[in-house]
Amino acid sequence: MTATSTDLLALDAAAQDMLFRAARTANTFTDEPVTDEQFRAVYELVKFGPTSMNQQPLRGVLVRSDGAKSKLVEAMTDRNKDKTARAPLTVVVAADLDFHDELPKLVPFMENPQNVFADPAVREPSATFNAALQVAYLIVGIRAAGLAAGPMVGFDGDAVRREFFPDGRHVPLCVINIGKPGPDAWMGRLPRLEYDEVFATA
Repeated sequence: MTATSTDLLALDAAAQDMLFRAARTANTFTDEPVTDEQFRAVYELVKFGPTSMNQQPLRGVLVRSDGAKSKLVEAMTDRNKDKTARAPLTVVVAADLDFHDELPKLVPFMENPQNVFADPAVREPSATFNAALQVAYLIVGIRAAGLAAGPMVGFDGDAVRREFFPDGRHVPLCVINIGKPGPDAWMGRLPRLEYDEVFATA
């Protein structure tokens, strides 16, 4: 009996489907709330995802108040306004361009690890790349919690930065709506590239 790709993975098939095959980007949500405890549980899982030199540059704001939600909705592109207004929880995630300030705590075996990223020209691209990795972990963690994620990059970055990260040291990367999927939440599954279209052997 030949093993399938599903059989060759350590996760059971149901978990594989929940995290990847059956998961979609949600466009509608029910009114069921997403609690702080649920979101904290997601973070306590995904914080272990690897980043270069343990940078962990992701920062975020949970948008819950009516006032904050209204300002965020105003900054979203037209197609993203209604879904954001109706989502039970929305998180604005950003890259901390001064993540290196935390490195003495995060890389305790190195002396002055922050000096590796003293040059903004080195630090800022690394912050953006590694925070984007953490966004991907966060999306999978949201799915692992039995919730749906609706990540979006369609927004006015300057407006979001002014409202949610006014210190100037953060670059907004993504807005994620979170909740239980509502009616007609999904688009159909779009095509994926095949293995041989992505990987070669040298």
